[in-house]
Amino acid sequence: MNYLNKKTIEDVDVYNKRVLMRCDFNVPFDETGQISDTRRITESLKSIGYLTDRKARVILCSHLGRPGGKFNSKFSLRPVANYLSEILKKDVKLSGDVAGSNSKNLALSLNEGDVMLLENVRFHRGEEKNDAEFSKQLASLAEVFINDAFGTAHRAHASTVGVTEYLPSACGYLMLKEVSTITKALREPKRPFVAILGGAKVSDKIGVIHSLLEKVDTLVIGGGMAYTFMNALGYSIGTSICENDKVSLAADIMASAKDKLVKFIIPVDNRVGTEYSPNTEFKTVQSDSIPEGWMGLDIGPKTEVLFKEALNGAGTVIWNGPMGVAEWEKFSNGTFAVIKAVVESDAFSIIGGGDLAAAVKKLGYAEKVSHISTGGGASLALLEGKDLPGLTCLSDK
Repeated sequence: MNYLNKKTIEDVDVYNKRVLMRCDFNVPFDETGQISDTRRITESLKSIGYLTDRKARVILCSHLGRPGGKFNSKFSLRPVANYLSEILKKDVKLSGDVAGSNSKNLALSLNEGDVMLLENVRFHRGEEKNDAEFSKQLASLAEVFINDAFGTAHRAHASTVGVTEYLPSACGYLMLKEVSTITKALREPKRPFVAILGGAKVSDKIGVIHSLLEKVDTLVIGGGMAYTFMNALGYSIGTSICENDKVSLAADIMASAKDKLVKFIIPVDNRVGTEYSPNTEFKTVQSDSIPEGWMGLDIGPKTEVLFKEALNGAGTVIWNGPMGVAEWEKFSNGTFAVIKAVVESDAFSIIGGGDLAAAVKKLGYAEKVSHISTGGGASLALLEGKDLPGLTCLSDK
């Protein structure tokens, strides 16, 4: 699917129209209830500004968390509405319902350039079911639909797919940036092309691995998924996470990489602990001899050097998933070391996944990475070449 042929926000008439715009405001909060990372909100401002400059009456919508199809104040978008009011310097009203009479009346009362925000679309059972009746209710609020929520592009929900049955539809600037950046990196990579995959499970990334083996020069594996590959090599992995039903597949993947002349790199040492806890006793051991009762929780210092060497001279780097339990201080070294190596490599770099993006921000390197994707799952789907329902349904040029 060539998603670059989809209509963009500039290809549809939005002047003085009521425009429903799907955003990804699924933001994290700190212990005080404050938004701890506003990047997903600020990334939507270009599209919002384009609409308000053209006197559109803007109706924003998003999900937040997993409220299970019913109202839960913990997942209210009120903090997002407040933050938008501050940065847009205009009152962004939050509707009291999702697509009911309150939303309808508020939408009809909007003046030119006004902005409102619907309450969490996942408060309605019809959202995740892509229910036709709920989709119709959402669509009835507007005359045009813009999808700028790349983070949900791999979900076929009412507010991403269903509404396109009833409204002229196009992608916003953030969606366009995400798709064009990742697509170009895959189609025309500056070589050597290095992919780094982390995270817990091989099963989550089987399709991505097979797809990347056709494109990259080097594939680096870290995180919990690495232990399934170590098991396939006959290594002692202690109590490390391992998908026993994927061990033979891991062996096949390594054999395939060899056949395709792709350099395939897994950790040679690991930081291990006696339990899955941030305060566990820990030490560093070789990959082929993790003791019984110990589990791998991060790559080790020799592996940090090995991975850095793999990035020397790289032209393009795509990375999804941390190297260990990066949110725990004792086991964040590996992820931080590889982030520094990516930045120092001068490669065109794309990083995806919330945990990884948070680590980049914590190091203060957000501006030094070429592109930080706002959608981990969606970027994986794009890397794999899978259908993205939230994009497929948009109108073609």
